[in-house]
Amino acid sequence: MTTTATHTAAAPDTGHPGAVVSFENVTKSYGAVRAVDGLSFALHPGETVALLGPNGAGKSSTLDLLLGLRPADSGSVRLFGTTPREAIAAGRVGAMLQTGGLMEDVSVRELVTLACALHPRPYPVDEVLSRAGVAEIAGRMVNKLSGGQEQRVRFALATAGHNDLIVLDEPTTGMDVTSRQAFWATMREQAAAGRTVLFATHYLEEADAIADRVIVLNRGRVLADGTAAEIKAKAGARRIAFDLDGSCADETALRGLPHLTGYERHGDTVKLQSSDADATVHAVYALGLYPRNLEVAGLGLEQAFIALTEAEEADASC
Repeated sequence: MTTTATHTAAAPDTGHPGAVVSFENVTKSYGAVRAVDGLSFALHPGETVALLGPNGAGKSSTLDLLLGLRPADSGSVRLFGTTPREAIAAGRVGAMLQTGGLMEDVSVRELVTLACALHPRPYPVDEVLSRAGVAEIAGRMVNKLSGGQEQRVRFALATAGHNDLIVLDEPTTGMDVTSRQAFWATMREQAAAGRTVLFATHYLEEADAIADRVIVLNRGRVLADGTAAEIKAKAGARRIAFDLDGSCADETALRGLPHLTGYERHGDTVKLQSSDADATVHAVYALGLYPRNLEVAGLGLEQAFIALTEAEEADASC
């Protein structure tokens, strides 16, 4: 869906030639709250990028700035080397946002037909309906749709024409498992065709499975930027799990194991996070314990995300 944008003044993009999106030391405040704080990153053609962060991290503000919906206080926001307004007017950007409602008292087909008519480089209406999985409900009135159906219609509007950048804000909220799988299959096709896909999500398993790059925001800054595997490694911890027979292990001794960054115990099952798994496991045996079903593995993206953000919050409070 082509969005209405306000002009964001910015200098020519010289730092990231060929970039689809370029943020250069961007700030945005709302009163005393600094929502975006010196943010810098670039997106490139064909990338599928997940934007993660806790509530209040600056994700929504970042998307608003990217789409020209709000002006930056300082810094440069560029899309394809030009302003967001110019890129959107040229039909190079499609957006699926959580804010704003859908037009009512029209059918799904009528709404999609309008979006195609307004796009500078439209796709055929039937193709858009089919790709978004809404062909079967094309005759239904928009105000009679379920939440998941509304999301698919929003996707249809975002892809009504040939866009070089697709921006998605929590795109699969309300969708069932089958719809989510079909949605991401379509997004993979878009990326394979050379389009850049940027999506914000709270479903971290989606970011792990779909994105070839993850940007983690916190306090309006980039906390981590890399592949999901690199983000997990940056967290600097590993998971350790084992079973103990009975309750022979002293709880205080277990919690005092070296290098622990996390501890859980449920009956005979102990789950740990450690910044030095080898030393922690060695210390378990040094306590005279003999763990069964011992497993040592890297953190999942969700655990890594939590570890990184909690560590920064702890640093900020010092």
